[in-house]
Amino acid sequence: MSAPASLDQVVPPRASGFNRFARAFTASRTAVVGLTLLAVVVLLALLAAWIAPQNPYDLTQLDILDGRMPPGSTSASGMTFWLGTDDQGRDMLSAILYGLRISLFVGVTSAVVAAAVGALLGLFAAYAGGRIESALMRLVDLQLSFPAILIALMILAFLGKGVLNVVLALVIVEWAAYARTARASALIESRKEYIEAARAMGASPWRILLWHLLPNCLTPLMVIATVQVARAIALEATLSFLGLGVPVTEPSLGMLIANGYQYMLSGKFWISFYPGLALLFTVIAINLVGDRLRDVLNPRGAS
Repeated sequence: MSAPASLDQVVPPRASGFNRFARAFTASRTAVVGLTLLAVVVLLALLAAWIAPQNPYDLTQLDILDGRMPPGSTSASGMTFWLGTDDQGRDMLSAILYGLRISLFVGVTSAVVAAAVGALLGLFAAYAGGRIESALMRLVDLQLSFPAILIALMILAFLGKGVLNVVLALVIVEWAAYARTARASALIESRKEYIEAARAMGASPWRILLWHLLPNCLTPLMVIATVQVARAIALEATLSFLGLGVPVTEPSLGMLIANGYQYMLSGKFWISFYPGLALLFTVIAINLVGDRLRDVLNPRGAS
């Protein structure tokens, strides 16, 4: 009998879980494009302080005489504004790079905190049952019955402008979706044998929640979190455009769009157009990644 040509014919290589996930994710060209675009956006935001032509929030670097210059113009100091300037003389390219940092910070932070709060409350509701579960779920139903933007507007009207205030408002708006999903997943998991075994071994409720139920409920929460980051960025932009988001001293993409809105009819389109384009690409990239994550992590839910 001849020897096998290679060891792979005897023992087929087993791909790790990560390799299987990577292959399934990259099978979609649209998802790869979204992930690449998202990586570029995040990298630009992280390196803004080093690659931006100027610090748009350092008053010593601004000149009011450079205000509302069209794209490609050169100032008296010799600096070229490739995307033009706003009414304060800020380089729009630099302002967008710095604005990306605030928009991504608000979106990611609010999604992570809301996921943590909502997941714990949802798991606790499923585990406790009875009146506690009923009360928490009625609160979730009540919040989800109101438009998110309306709740955020009321909260910020009370708290005032500020990055942290916007994050807090978005957490209050978003936690209910995580709580409902976590409860639904936990109700399924809590009936399985490993939970009964943990109870029989005397595990505390918190240990069962955090060490047994939570890891097995993470998949749908991860998908929701990805989509909620894009939603939070869009909501923050809307709030800033309405004047209740971040302050002018720390403008996000939404605030940059609002700053140039009054000049649109006079032909100074670039002040709002380029930040809007950056916002559009960011939200699209996150949604493309989130849609593919949903299909890969929950194939039964794919269309």
